[in-house]
Amino acid sequence: MIPMKSYKPTPEVVAIVEENRQNQPDIFNKIEALIGEGYAHFLSGGALGMDMFAAEAVVDLKEKYPWIILEMVSPFDAQADRWNEEYRMRHDRLFATADIVTAIGHEYTKACMFRRNHYLVDNADLLLAAYDGQPGGTAMTVAYAAEIGVPVQRIFPTTLVA
Repeated sequence: MIPMKSYKPTPEVVAIVEENRQNQPDIFNKIEALIGEGYAHFLSGGALGMDMFAAEAVVDLKEKYPWIILEMVSPFDAQADRWNEEYRMRHDRLFATADIVTAIGHEYTKACMFRRNHYLVDNADLLLAAYDGQPGGTAMTVAYAAEIGVPVQRIFPTTLVA
């Protein structure tokens, strides 16, 4: 069996992870800059916060750059079921408009979020992380990326609401 990182997908792939903040105002410009650097496949775990905002930015940027790819990665089928209606609708719209939808699992498990985050990193050439250094899932994902040699670009998360 070939290790996952020995396969380099074309085009360059960016995985997006975040701490649970509500907005990252510069994400549109950051993703557009990454497109200018040759990145064209964007992976999002669909979580509230930067995952959602970044995926929405990719959808908006597809009008200008129709070749870019949005892959939404679901940790389990009911990820958005307990969210308020606005966020649930945004989540569902992103999964409906994505070029690729990947289901990591169908039922919630204690490990499903970690498995999703590992999938994101394992399939990325770059990890874009809204991360302020606090312990948690994003910290573990950033550490995992460093462990397997995936470069990380950190963005300091904000607490502004869109």
